[in-house]
Amino acid sequence: MKSPTRGRSGAPADSARQGELNSLFGEILDWMLAPLLFVWPISIAITYHIASSISDVPYDRALAENVRAISRLVRVGEDKVGIRAPNPARALLHPDEKDTVYYQVLGKRGELVAGDRDIPWVEPPADVHPDVVHFRDADIYGEDVRVAWLYLADRARPGERLAVVQVAETRKKRTDLSNDIVAGVILPQFAIIPLAVILVYMGLGRGIAPLNRLAERIQRRLPGDLSPVSTRRLPEEMVPVIDAFNDMMARLEENLHGQQRFIANAAHQMRTPLTGLKMQADLAIDETDPEHLRDAVRRIALGADRAAHLINQLLSLARAEASYEKVHGFETLDLDALLREVAGDMAQRALARRIDFGFEPAPGPVLIDGSPVLLRELIKNLVDNAIKYTPPGGKVTTRVCAGHEAVLEVEDSGIGIAEADRELVFERFYRVLGSGAEGSGLGLAIVREIAELHRARVALKPNPSGQGTVAEVSFPRVSPPAALPPPAGSAPPLA
Repeated sequence: MKSPTRGRSGAPADSARQGELNSLFGEILDWMLAPLLFVWPISIAITYHIASSISDVPYDRALAENVRAISRLVRVGEDKVGIRAPNPARALLHPDEKDTVYYQVLGKRGELVAGDRDIPWVEPPADVHPDVVHFRDADIYGEDVRVAWLYLADRARPGERLAVVQVAETRKKRTDLSNDIVAGVILPQFAIIPLAVILVYMGLGRGIAPLNRLAERIQRRLPGDLSPVSTRRLPEEMVPVIDAFNDMMARLEENLHGQQRFIANAAHQMRTPLTGLKMQADLAIDETDPEHLRDAVRRIALGADRAAHLINQLLSLARAEASYEKVHGFETLDLDALLREVAGDMAQRALARRIDFGFEPAPGPVLIDGSPVLLRELIKNLVDNAIKYTPPGGKVTTRVCAGHEAVLEVEDSGIGIAEADRELVFERFYRVLGSGAEGSGLGLAIVREIAELHRARVALKPNPSGQGTVAEVSFPRVSPPAALPPPAGSAPPLA
């Protein structure tokens, strides 16, 4: 008995998941054998039908000869129909031990001239062909019989009623011949079909052997080996799967390199504020002047704030890079209402820097699919950047424009961004030289990462007023449901 499958941790695998697993070998075998088992009874029935038709041919020919032989003994006259020597007529039928043979001669008025009354009468058709033998199946005393008959006419008086000669024979010899034919065809299949099943089983085993060899090759790899799997000597059907697997491995390797670069850059960026904090703490320890000590503590507090801000941004970036579908759930939300909420939280900071901060409400709800947590982080970083790079007395305006797409705009009258730097500022830890503002260079990288998760586009454009920048994020818009109530009155813009 097989032991339960265990993962790397040694715990038994989930039984429900095991129930979902399918065997490719068993699936192919089922699809090959199931049609065979379905078609086999049908083939037996068709074989028996064909065998019955074949067995009728020689016996019908003999039955027709009997009818013609008896018809040559019948004389059709003007007044009556007669037969010469009825006993020789019965002797012509060649009876045997298996089948019972009947014959019948009927006159023009349907009277029995000779033979057996047991053969059922047959009504002559409208278009009669004398001396042509016809065949039909009938029943005598509950037993199936095969009947051959022909019509006899007085050639001197065409158009008169006809005499009928019929010969009937039970079907035992025919049935025996049909059974012999079917047995001759079917019995060998009882040996052939199991042999075919064995050969198919062995063939499938050889067919899926490359899968087993491939699994062994992959299992022998070192944990850190992400190099492509060679498709040499693999079946043609497996090449697309291996190509897709290699593509996934390449993307995984790229992600791992990206994470390594991120960790290295994050460690470097964290080293600077921590070194500054250590230096300020050492100075504070040796300081005896209360005023200088207070200034040193203030510098330590500012350094701690910068370090905390950097750590929060690193965590936000890590959250955005996480597997979104597993950690968060999309929901339909009003982007305008979300912007109003975040703008209200950021207004106090703008007022502290003496910046005219405004929010222009949309005419109604602007619905998109997204994560409220990540979208708040996106808006917060855009507004934070705008406030940080706008000098006192400047202006920052936020709005949502509703068209074919939902466009979030953060407009400022700050120092602006040169055209050469508009793409570079989205890279991690990149900062424009000479800006004079402190920062980690992660804000816009976080914005782009979150935007890509929401299938949105980010762009930085010069402010149409001639000074500053307009940051735009374009989201796919969701149509409002038919029962959505009309929006309430818009709130006034934030001052």
